[in-house]
Amino acid sequence: MMRLLVLGIGLAAAAPALAAPATDPFIDDRSSAERVVTSLYNAIDRQEYLRGWSYFSESTAPPYEEFRDGYANTEAVELRIGEVRSEGAAGSIHSSVPVALRATATDGTITVYQGCYRLTQVQPAIQDAPPYRPIQIDGGELTPTDQPFDTAMGQCE
Repeated sequence: MMRLLVLGIGLAAAAPALAAPATDPFIDDRSSAERVVTSLYNAIDRQEYLRGWSYFSESTAPPYEEFRDGYANTEAVELRIGEVRSEGAAGSIHSSVPVALRATATDGTITVYQGCYRLTQVQPAIQDAPPYRPIQIDGGELTPTDQPFDTAMGQCE
């Protein structure tokens, strides 16, 4: 019994050394267009590319391997979100989310991007047959900019 207790204490003491390096907290929030885009970049920053890819609608998502490989040299990302605009149409809500992004490459190079994501939410109250469709990214564009990250911001048309 004493031997098991000592072994248990030893394993508990070793646990922090065996744990993965600290990362950003996990965010998977599909409650608003802004939170979906935040969750997308949380997944990318944590190198959880399948989760990031899952925020795109099936009809507009790039092939998974292409999406994943596009971030092969990305070390970290930081996101700023501008004023989200939404409008309803025929049982759906369409949102435009302007963004600024600071991407740090594995070689330390920093690139600032600005752009816009388009998202759609089918009204939850009218969904009555599986599968449930959460808010999804329908598309987006990002372009590099010379503006500093703190002042850069995409324009949604």
